[in-house]
Amino acid sequence: MSGPGRLALCAFAATLMAAGSLVPLVDTGDWLVRAAFMLAVLGAVGALARRVPLARPLTVALQAMTVLLMLTMVFARDEALLGFLPSPGAFQELGELLTAGGQDVGRYAIPAPATDGIELMLIGGVLVIGLAVDALAVTFRSAAPAGLPLLALYSVASGLSGGAGGRLWFLLAAGGYLLLLLAEGRDRLSQWGRVFGAPAREPGRFAVFAGSPRRAPVRTGRRIGVVALGVALAVPAALPSLDGGLLANAGRSAGSGLGGGGTISAVNPLVSLQNNLNQPENREALTYRTNARDTQNLYLRIMALDKFDGTSWRFSQRKVEDVPDRLPGASGLGPGVGTEEISTSISAAGWYRQNYLPMPYPATRVRIDGRWRFEPEGRTLVGDRGQSTQGATYKVDSLLVNPTSEQLASAPPPPADLLEEYTRVPAGLPGVVRSTALDVTEGAANNYERAVRLQDWFALDGGFTYDTEVDSGTGITAITRFLERKEGFCVHFSFTMAAMARTLGIPARVAVGFTPGTPKPDGSMSVGLRDAHAWPELYFEGVGWTRFEPTPSRGSAPDYTRPETPTDTPSAESSADTDPAETPSAEPSGSPSCPADSGRPEACGSAAPGAAPPPSDPGFPFGTVLLSVLGALVVITLPLLPLLWRTRTRARRLGSGGRTSAATADTSARTLAAWQEITDTAWDHGIPPDDALTPRKAADRLIRLGRLEGDAAQAVHRVAGSVEQVLYAPEPRPAPGLADDARRVREAMASSVPRRARLRALFVPRSAVRVIWSASERWQALTARLRDVRLSLPRRLPGAR
Repeated sequence: MSGPGRLALCAFAATLMAAGSLVPLVDTGDWLVRAAFMLAVLGAVGALARRVPLARPLTVALQAMTVLLMLTMVFARDEALLGFLPSPGAFQELGELLTAGGQDVGRYAIPAPATDGIELMLIGGVLVIGLAVDALAVTFRSAAPAGLPLLALYSVASGLSGGAGGRLWFLLAAGGYLLLLLAEGRDRLSQWGRVFGAPAREPGRFAVFAGSPRRAPVRTGRRIGVVALGVALAVPAALPSLDGGLLANAGRSAGSGLGGGGTISAVNPLVSLQNNLNQPENREALTYRTNARDTQNLYLRIMALDKFDGTSWRFSQRKVEDVPDRLPGASGLGPGVGTEEISTSISAAGWYRQNYLPMPYPATRVRIDGRWRFEPEGRTLVGDRGQSTQGATYKVDSLLVNPTSEQLASAPPPPADLLEEYTRVPAGLPGVVRSTALDVTEGAANNYERAVRLQDWFALDGGFTYDTEVDSGTGITAITRFLERKEGFCVHFSFTMAAMARTLGIPARVAVGFTPGTPKPDGSMSVGLRDAHAWPELYFEGVGWTRFEPTPSRGSAPDYTRPETPTDTPSAESSADTDPAETPSAEPSGSPSCPADSGRPEACGSAAPGAAPPPSDPGFPFGTVLLSVLGALVVITLPLLPLLWRTRTRARRLGSGGRTSAATADTSARTLAAWQEITDTAWDHGIPPDDALTPRKAADRLIRLGRLEGDAAQAVHRVAGSVEQVLYAPEPRPAPGLADDARRVREAMASSVPRRARLRALFVPRSAVRVIWSASERWQALTARLRDVRLSLPRRLPGAR
């Protein structure tokens, strides 16, 4: 295989291997097969364009046109001309699919269903990256910069998937890039000729390798690449993590958990929470069994966001430690508060990846396999070095804390350091937040009454509406907008109540996790994506961090915040002698995701698919504009392809523009090329070639049919005489200036024909059929070579084994 062909094949392989990192984003891999086929077509078009050869920019433009044609044929066939040519309707269809794909990306959790919009984004992205890699590595012969688009593809996929597949996808992507570099190195090495090796036997003498020994440096390059790739994979796993300083936060992916050897840091999970609430299907994430008599207060808490900096609520950087056999006592919980210890066995679905362990609060003991660390302040478990909940089965012992309203109302002041940290608000917090909190809690005698009045104002009396389609911003602007418009979802209710509580001097933070879920026929509980929730936790000395529920139609208000104990039947009961260690099934429930007896019909309705109207202002249609521009380029470029090919061929034959090959470097070759150009020029103007004539007879025929006179006729005779010299003379002596003679003949022929014929010769040259002839000859040669190889293979004798 030739060097450019090998490079093109390796560019295809490198792009496809890097595209593998996109597989975890979608629940099916069928799109990758289509992307691979279209990527192969893209590479083949580039190879043919370079074989012509076309100018490098024209090669890239032709490949870009091919990408547009393929995407139009696959995703907008009904609106396209002849099923594949872009039209205004096709551009509009592609633009709408891109818009829908962008909305689907924000709506679905990973792995998302392969909707048409998502497939267009995936396949189109892979083709664009493939075009960039092929252009850089093959067309412009610079493989090293081709790593940038490959890195961009891998980085985006890895960031969105949270590192799913981890080292496997990194190994494939890095291996593809390494393969591309080695192919380019081999191609460059093959152009050096003989390779000088190390001293052989005699001092001062160097071995010279030719033929097969030249593979030694290539083999060495492969070994170096494999070793380097192995080091890249092994060393980060073996070296200790850097802790503190500027490098403390380097390299952390979203939700990665541990930032260093002894600290924990996380990104804000509230946006992903909104995505979960807007899922069209309430996909089951967790199932659990518990011996608790009542599950309405059994929230599965993931983490607590304790830092409010004015732009969002965040998880503070905290120290972590090994998980103790028995977790330390909950902060602030005194001996006089009623508690009940329960056991819960939890199973996570195989698709659910979360670096923080969902569990009841406050947990007292956790039994789980894997690499997990404990963060004491938030009482959370976080996975170390990629550990996640995917398919995990674990058991949690925890406390149901049942304080009385009197205990909360008479709570003493919290410790000074805790009060200072958890009542801190940003300096730019609008005054309306504190003034509203003061108005709502006016007349309250203590912090407990203030907290209950805030909860009831949001959930009952304030006229707020639950809406999951509202912008999920968590900063100062979002708080002000929420208080003004009074519509939002659990994120807005929880962080606004927490901010208001802090302005009143009540320590507060925001917890993120799941509501208790819905009962299944087998007695277990099912927790789906729509059960994702956020709620405020307020601190009362003697009780500790205490849950409140300000969000209307979500979860349940705790008993200690109600004026009297309700008499409703518990949401789910389990006998006290139920074996809590019984492992629940991780298989999705066959029951409806939101049964009628779930006690939360409002929550089901709020998250139903299509409940929210489409946005009235989708913004500037970048995708539509881009596709329109590409379509215009196709419409302009497609009719010009014969002209471009003919111009390129003429420049190569006459030695102007492009590269001069070795075949045209000598006088004889230039003479034959000039004669070929005159013959094709006459053909383009309606005079087909006659290969049966001698050069002199053919010249007479061209002069007669082309009505050439004067300098043009003499130019034809000079070129024909030079061809005879080249073909028949013992010592050829062709005339000089043959390229100028060919140009003179072309100008004379163009002036001797009508304008219509002249335009046809320019834009639709008849000699362009040589491209088809050349392709046919190559195909025949390939089939003949394959036939010879097949015939040369030894045939198995009858009866041989």
